[in-house]
Amino acid sequence: MNKKELLTKKVSAISLGCDKNKVDLENMLGRLACYGFEILPEPTEADIVIVNTCSFIAPAKEEAINTIFEMLALKRKGIIEKVIVTGCLPQRYLNEMKDSIPEVDRFVLLRENKEICQIIENLYDVEQSKISTKFERVLTSSPSYAYLKIADGCNNVCAFCAIPRIRGRYASTPMGDLIYEAKNLAARGVKELILVAQDITRYGEDLYEKNCLIDLCDKLCKIKGIEWIRLHYTYPEKVDKELLDYISQNPKMCKYIDIPLQHIDDNILKSMRRRVDEQATRELIELLKDYPEIKVRSTFIVGYPGEGRKEFKKLCKFLQEARLDYVGFFPYYKEEGTSSFYIKKHVKQLVKNLRLNKVKNIQNNIVSQKAKELLGSTIKVLVDYFDENTGEFVGHSNFLSPTVDFDVKFVDNGNIQLNTFVEVKLFDFDGKSYSGEAL
Repeated sequence: MNKKELLTKKVSAISLGCDKNKVDLENMLGRLACYGFEILPEPTEADIVIVNTCSFIAPAKEEAINTIFEMLALKRKGIIEKVIVTGCLPQRYLNEMKDSIPEVDRFVLLRENKEICQIIENLYDVEQSKISTKFERVLTSSPSYAYLKIADGCNNVCAFCAIPRIRGRYASTPMGDLIYEAKNLAARGVKELILVAQDITRYGEDLYEKNCLIDLCDKLCKIKGIEWIRLHYTYPEKVDKELLDYISQNPKMCKYIDIPLQHIDDNILKSMRRRVDEQATRELIELLKDYPEIKVRSTFIVGYPGEGRKEFKKLCKFLQEARLDYVGFFPYYKEEGTSSFYIKKHVKQLVKNLRLNKVKNIQNNIVSQKAKELLGSTIKVLVDYFDENTGEFVGHSNFLSPTVDFDVKFVDNGNIQLNTFVEVKLFDFDGKSYSGEAL
């Protein structure tokens, strides 16, 4: 087969896992589009399907394996020709997957992502081309916002997390590359940049021997067309007055910060190998109270080994006191390759489930109370998409991150366009979405 014949093949991709993984896939799709492949949204309409996987916790691995098997079933029926598996799952379990799922045409390691076009050439016996360095990333989310991945890997080595073993040590992306990418995204109409990494608050320390997060944000704020910049995954040890002052005072910075706290009990935090203890966490919460305009998202692990009634009760009380704006809860999963895997005393699954329900109820009450306080107010919303099923536009605000927090729904007032800002007066909240009237 020659290249011209190869380009009659259509490609589709399935994105699983975190936003950082999504960026990796979008870059691969960008290379494929630059090569000349047609990218289709539906796998059943394609010849080649890429399954971009996650392997962070058990449910993510199960979802990835199930998706791979679904694509292989389509392959056996002759609907698709090739199944390629990328992302963290083959990076973590390459040999096991080769043995257990030999029907997969190619497993791609993270370092091979840039070779995706050459990998497909090889699958079809096409003469190998050179790896291109010029391509435009294919955005798979709403055109109004894009994730800007500023680093890969992690140096924190938390006891429950396999990411450092999968992704390696922390590696910042050079600032010039990020500015170039951000300008390109702005030229394509992107209004909001969401900065992501396993820990964005260490940006630059490996490359420039100093922390450069604020410096990076300063440069991004100067890019014409970028109106909002949002910070995700900030390590609590690094969130200080300087950073909060910057977020508060810079008009382009979303009044929002994501700080995974994971727990409040000292013994649990020490076992988790977190760098902050209960006192430091409480001091951070007190500091955040000086910035009421900044909404805080966090995550907590429930049922970590050694979490007894006393430790869980302390966590519940902390949640009631801290009154965080948005919280995600995860039951602890025993992951091989992590230090917590070898702890002998593990919490039973039934107990985890009961505790998970309790903390969710506590947070839901807090969210409902805060939502009621917002009703009747008018907020600025970035319009993401139109829901044909409900006949409503859907967007998000400065203090609501897309896909992870609540969205804002409203009907057309005759002037609404996608990827623009609109003032919306809120009149209802159903626990999942705000409803409002576009002014």
